[in-house]
Amino acid sequence: MLTVASFFAGVGGIDLGFEKAGFKTIYANEFDNYAADTFELNFDVTVDRRDINTVPAEDIPNFDVMLAGFPCQAFSIAGYRQGFNDEQGRGNLFFELVRILKAKKPRIAFFENVKNLVSHDNGNTFRVICSELDKLGYKYLFQVMNAADYGNIPQNRERIYIVAFRDKEDYADFDLPKSIPLETSIKDVIDFDSKVDDKFYYTAEKNKFFDELKENMTKSDTTYQWRRVYVRENKSNLVPTLTANMGTGGHNVPLILTNSKEIRKLTPRECFNVQGFPKDYKLPEQSNSRLYKQAGNSVTVPVIDRIAKNIAKAIN
Repeated sequence: MLTVASFFAGVGGIDLGFEKAGFKTIYANEFDNYAADTFELNFDVTVDRRDINTVPAEDIPNFDVMLAGFPCQAFSIAGYRQGFNDEQGRGNLFFELVRILKAKKPRIAFFENVKNLVSHDNGNTFRVICSELDKLGYKYLFQVMNAADYGNIPQNRERIYIVAFRDKEDYADFDLPKSIPLETSIKDVIDFDSKVDDKFYYTAEKNKFFDELKENMTKSDTTYQWRRVYVRENKSNLVPTLTANMGTGGHNVPLILTNSKEIRKLTPRECFNVQGFPKDYKLPEQSNSRLYKQAGNSVTVPVIDRIAKNIAKAIN
């Protein structure tokens, strides 16, 4: 069984995809204590919670596969697209992965990021990333994939996936997965029938823009968003891209019109469903805003699983 070390591990979405494909996580690093708590609830791994800048490579056990959804705020539309010049240093964290790759020389490295990584700074950011992999002797493939097209998940979520191989033979035997039909509907991941906690519902008493919601939210087969001054309907019958600032006043948690004609936002559990997490994945006793952030920060598990299965096939 090939072993995995997970960096910027979050709540373990990438690890879940790889474990489903037969890999085993033996090390995880995550700086956010709340995400690390969620990770530990679901994996038999004690998370290294140190800042990655301070973790010596010799403290990390030897491993076969590096997993890293390195911070993407520096490259995303939702952030300020500062990239490597990000004032909080998030863009430069990629070079910490390079440091660990250099020391550990794993057989495979897997990276996930926002699709804007490719076009950021006229392509210079992505060229630097490719150049670093070239210098280390890794051969790689990359592709932007949408969760709806590659994961059979009804979410419009485009991400870039980079798979790098140390050995030419592994690289030669690997193909990225092809697109598949979307057969899962939003009704499979969102419960339009059952009553949930009152705090998820919007009412005239609680929400001053309730009249606009009521007037514009007319269908119980799609999702909506309140965009500060207007209601946006997602006409594709997909959930819009979940973001890390859901529930914090930024891009709001998607809304639905239930079958009983009530308006509510998705629950944290539904947001994890929309990322393809299994039903038995445990959510800790944390505030909803923290759980929304964790879901939005995570990955679409079935897309990862399909890529991981192709990696397993290539190396076997």
